[in-house]
Amino acid sequence: MTDPAPSFDPDRKNPNATIELSETEIRDILGQLRRKEGNWINWGKLCRQLHLAQYDPKDIFEETGIEASVQNYTIVAAQVYDSAINVGISDRARAYCEGPHSDVLYELRVLNHIERAAAAEFAAEKNLDVDGGHLLARAMKMVAYSSTMPAEFTKHPGDAIAYQCWQQARRKKDLQDRSKAIAQGFKYVHSDTARKALEELLTDFSVVATRKAPILPFYRVDQEDEMPRLIPFAGENPLSADQVNAVVKLESIEPFRIVEFPAGMRGVPIPGWASIIGAIDPVAYSDTTDQLPNTVDMKRETVLVVIDRADRDWTVTNYFAIERGWSARGAVVRAGDPRLATGGQSDPDPATEAHLR
Repeated sequence: MTDPAPSFDPDRKNPNATIELSETEIRDILGQLRRKEGNWINWGKLCRQLHLAQYDPKDIFEETGIEASVQNYTIVAAQVYDSAINVGISDRARAYCEGPHSDVLYELRVLNHIERAAAAEFAAEKNLDVDGGHLLARAMKMVAYSSTMPAEFTKHPGDAIAYQCWQQARRKKDLQDRSKAIAQGFKYVHSDTARKALEELLTDFSVVATRKAPILPFYRVDQEDEMPRLIPFAGENPLSADQVNAVVKLESIEPFRIVEFPAGMRGVPIPGWASIIGAIDPVAYSDTTDQLPNTVDMKRETVLVVIDRADRDWTVTNYFAIERGWSARGAVVRAGDPRLATGGQSDPDPATEAHLR
């Protein structure tokens, strides 16, 4: 089952509310929808009842022919209609809304209840289509957020659009684009003061420079090994198997490998090399190269040793840390010049046993 249809009603208290409908009630609602009884407002309310009863929108589509997207669209538009009615609108606005204007009301979903009622009145006055409804909703929302609107413009829906057009015209260098914006403003302007402000643009051709918003810096990791992995740190050798096993396994959350550390735990970041990313339960500890196998020609320095506690199958291509039969596959990270040391042997020897002692 899918979640109930989303509502854009700003006063809705419980978006996860559900209702119970009997099989008879469901069949009756589906029948009304199939026969398209009533108008689109009734269809939206019926669809919402089915959604709240956890009836699958796909099943509604199969039963009625109303697609899931249309169900949600109509539900939201019906809620906008109800909120405008509750505030109070004229008979003309009511008739306009009840006509084939669900698309316009859907555009008004971003407004609060009082704004919806005012927008519905204006939409009915101008007989707006869906494009006009989108323009109206956007302008009213922008005006609601604006704290620097000139005194010539009121918060009437018509002046809200006119203000947006006035702003656009002042930024246009091209006279044709500027004239289009002014003409659109005259089409919707309400107050005389706002109209006068638009008229002044017919003789004032100065262009107001626009300031672009700053660009956020985005960085993308192109290679897997550029994203480090945090490995729990057990401490410095010598260590016992119990000490290594006592280290809590860290779980990372993708896509950023977020890790939550238990209190008192230490970790070390290791580049995302294949053997590090492939380790299931890695633990790191520090040691010196003279305590590791196959390092005779290397200068003595401190390195990180990473072992995978989950890998206990012996192979001849890897070294293992061993204490009384306990084993785990290991890798070595050099300090200052991080690399993985590779090598192998068929049986554990004292040098390998020096990993843990």
